[in-house]
Amino acid sequence: MIDLTVAQIAEIVGGELADITPEDAAKRHVTGTVEFDSRAVGPGGLFLALPGARSDGHDHAASAVAAGAVAVLAARAVGVPAIVVAPQPRTAGGGLAGVLEHDADGSGAAVLAALARLAKAVAAELVAGGLTIIGITGSSGKTSTKDLVAAVLDPLGEVVAPPGSFNNELGHPWTVLRASPSTDYLILEMSARHPGNIAALAEIAPPSIGVVLNVGTAHLGEFGSREVIAQTKSELPQAVPPSGVVVLNADDPAVAAMADVTAARVVRVSRDHTDDVWAGPVSLDDLARPRFTMHTCDAQAEVRLGVFGDHQVTNALCAGAVALHCGAGIEQVASALAAAGPVSRHRMQVTTRADGVTVIDDAYNANPDSMRAGLQALAWIAHRGTERPRRSWAVLGEMAELGDDAITEHDRIGRLAVRLDVSRLVVVGTGRSMSAMHQGAVLEGAWGSWGG
Repeated sequence: MIDLTVAQIAEIVGGELADITPEDAAKRHVTGTVEFDSRAVGPGGLFLALPGARSDGHDHAASAVAAGAVAVLAARAVGVPAIVVAPQPRTAGGGLAGVLEHDADGSGAAVLAALARLAKAVAAELVAGGLTIIGITGSSGKTSTKDLVAAVLDPLGEVVAPPGSFNNELGHPWTVLRASPSTDYLILEMSARHPGNIAALAEIAPPSIGVVLNVGTAHLGEFGSREVIAQTKSELPQAVPPSGVVVLNADDPAVAAMADVTAARVVRVSRDHTDDVWAGPVSLDDLARPRFTMHTCDAQAEVRLGVFGDHQVTNALCAGAVALHCGAGIEQVASALAAAGPVSRHRMQVTTRADGVTVIDDAYNANPDSMRAGLQALAWIAHRGTERPRRSWAVLGEMAELGDDAITEHDRIGRLAVRLDVSRLVVVGTGRSMSAMHQGAVLEGAWGSWGG
């Protein structure tokens, strides 16, 4: 966060002062972090009064100020110094209802819109001072790639990135406001559930580097078709200016086609053929950690990833392309990738217990693409990691927001578990989708044979 007075913030967000005089508002500076959890507020902070499942942030305004908050950004007066913005309809802002499901009167939407205006103003000032903003989108792999990009940029300067998958209308501006004048690189995940969501996020913090990983079936029920998903993901490369660069996964035809919709320079990455940045033959170690040669037009380096799963190769290539564009050498990139292990919880975290049991925790969220990647890693570790095949168990839950394709996609996952010769499949949950996963495995016939 940059140093701003309460009066300056009120002007930026279009709010009215409450329980603080204009004179005091011009003297009080917000120098700490912006928080929506009153327990996280510290001295010099700004508290966001947002509605939640169990309580309304407006009811915690006094405790936030007692903890050190300079003021509260709210939709009504709260008895302590506040910047008050008028409630607005829940439909305003496109995807706001998905973030604020407990926003009954539009007060949360108003505070969230004000937060976006504040983040936009702060981002503009920081970019003018030299900040580089990197935006990452895709149906799957955003968080893993974000973590890898943070790792490869860390040797080049100060990096700010969101924790976990904090990539929506709240997490995006919240992360922007974590940046300061000393920040060199701001990495932002850009998720979407409706067309226009990514464009709205890019307007808050315009990226000079955009990364598009893939177009899959995540949130298919919300979008209606893969074509609409592709159009929505393409909002990121469209937002990158001619002076910027867009990194595209050329192995995904829908992503490769986005080269036609951006004015920026395009860097293509591939694991299947020679491109701007590409991978040589890929091999996996006993725990499914990839090994490959990273190539550019004039250099190459051996890469030994510290993350798990064959699908991480594309994520690493995209991260490498970003770092190379920012001035890193290819050997420096390879070294940083080797040192980068899983960071965000419940995303391909592999641990081996003292009794020899290996646990793959990829439980944060699921879509058909990530589920397939996780099962393939499980099968590899079970069948190739030792001389004798190990027993393998897959404990799988429901993949949400698949719409009319939910039954088909769950059936396919059940069948895939059989084909990969997973020893036991535990289906967790009820309903038609989970029945389809179970029946898919049963109808596949006998358990298959591992084919690599």
